[in-house]
Amino acid sequence: MRPNTLKQKLDAGESTLSTHILSAWPSVVEAIGHTGIYDYVEFVAEYGSFDLHDLDNLCRAAELHNMGSMIKIDQSHQSFLAQRGIGAGFTSVLFTDCRTAADVRECIRQARPDTPNDKGMYGVATRRNTYMGYGGSPEYVDSLNDIVMAVMIEKKGAVDELEEILEIPELDMVQWGGSDFSMSIGKPGQRNDPEVIAAHDKTFKTAINMGVAPRAEIQSPDEAKKYLDMGVRHFSIGTDLAILYGWWKSNGEELLRAMQGE
Repeated sequence: MRPNTLKQKLDAGESTLSTHILSAWPSVVEAIGHTGIYDYVEFVAEYGSFDLHDLDNLCRAAELHNMGSMIKIDQSHQSFLAQRGIGAGFTSVLFTDCRTAADVRECIRQARPDTPNDKGMYGVATRRNTYMGYGGSPEYVDSLNDIVMAVMIEKKGAVDELEEILEIPELDMVQWGGSDFSMSIGKPGQRNDPEVIAAHDKTFKTAINMGVAPRAEIQSPDEAKKYLDMGVRHFSIGTDLAILYGWWKSNGEELLRAMQGE
């Protein structure tokens, strides 16, 4: 089985860097890989359109450049999407919309091997992660246990039960979700509200203190310092669609002003 380099870096306490994509075009993953900078790429399947063939091809492209891969899945059909994502070759799953520690345990159960010790729901299946084998070997079970389990902390209930969530031994990484949290407390869009900021700080500081890797999503390197000062060592920067929109808007406006003689 192919080693999970993202899991290895997390276990070794090394920093990691990723970026987000909404596009299912594998060439975007290859372009990211050619930079030689990123440890893994996150396919935000929760927001984008895709089919099962796309998942295979995205993972192939990441593997060509020795990058890891994460799939962010929406809550509906999460068992199916988590297992098919892992089967396609994704080395990490980011679960969304968990409201309780019990929700997080159930997410992890869906992605862990179906053995007496692991008590998971992922059985034997012939998919890309078996490399043409039928699966079910000890190495197959080990590879499933190496999948990085990440969860969004984005609901009031999850913040309320944060310590219990962080005590779950199979949980590798948490990601703060300010937009969902502000909505869940009746303050949609108010990401700078004191209650939202307090929950943000609690999530990062508690995760660091309890030994679970928190990841910060940022849009510019200038945003990294406050997280680095907190002890955060895992970052995801930018999203392909937002990058394109920003370039088209700023350069288009500048060119239009030149064309109009301004």
